[in-house]
Amino acid sequence: MKNISFYKYVEIGNPKILKENQFRLCKSLNLLGTILIAKEGINGCLSGNDKYLEKYKKSLAKNKKFFDIKFKETEAKTHTFKKLYVRIRDEIVSSGFKADIRNSATYIEPKQLKKLLDKKEDIVLLDARNDYEYGIGRFKNAAHLDLDTFREFPLKIRRLQENNNINSINNKFNKKIKKNNHNINNSKIIKNINELKNKKIITYCTGGVRCEKASALLRENGFNDVYQLHGGILNYGKECGNVHWEGKCFVFDTRGAIDIDPNSQSEPITQCVLCHLPNAELHNCALTTCDKFFTACEECFNVLKGCCSKRCRGEINKLLLKGQ
Repeated sequence: MKNISFYKYVEIGNPKILKENQFRLCKSLNLLGTILIAKEGINGCLSGNDKYLEKYKKSLAKNKKFFDIKFKETEAKTHTFKKLYVRIRDEIVSSGFKADIRNSATYIEPKQLKKLLDKKEDIVLLDARNDYEYGIGRFKNAAHLDLDTFREFPLKIRRLQENNNINSINNKFNKKIKKNNHNINNSKIIKNINELKNKKIITYCTGGVRCEKASALLRENGFNDVYQLHGGILNYGKECGNVHWEGKCFVFDTRGAIDIDPNSQSEPITQCVLCHLPNAELHNCALTTCDKFFTACEECFNVLKGCCSKRCRGEINKLLLKGQ
């Protein structure tokens, strides 16, 4: 079994027809996962039998729009999704902001990035993922904008330009990370917008889809020396292993978090919320009004009844007593 992820920004004339074709194809191959289709392109993540996934890849590549699509693969013991969804959306990644994808930054290949990091080049590695993803694993010394969701990316950039200083943003993020039992060692704090503008910026995310838009937005806002990691973290792990990486990589499937190097395990940089021992097992808080991501070992997860804290466990108990 394997998990594959892929995307491509390309004009889709009739998303409805593509949706129907993709659903039939995936059903015939017993594939599970999610495919998002929009007029701007396609974005998918699927799990299934190796043989059937190869058939899917070959079938998709027969479409001239997708002949050069790049697939990121990771091993899986079983299906990493519970159902199959093929949906039409306004965007292939939820951003809520407009950026001309034709302005996206030049790709930098994983081995090129590794060489820069080996030489300790003066670059800014900008993580375009959400804060909980950054908290569980990231490139060493990577910078972050304290994003609760990717939709906040342009807001954070505007604030940098308005305030000309992101110390407050980083300090706020560091406090949040400490609160959630994440390790903030080696996190990079950028002092002001000029320092950011005068350096080579390399954006990265899990598979690359968010960086396409993030890098375009940066370039449209006056950041000239911008690049994006081709294929994202998953492609880097496949080609370069976990050198210059720390922790695990958050993935949007039932696995929660994985090692980026298929041949080597990375030590967790997160701790169990209760016993505070190193742990990278991710869960959603069972209290629906909270729904926070947290890390907990199996024993403490059971003690907390699937909640992220004793407070949330208490709220669950109150609801049970009320019969809700």
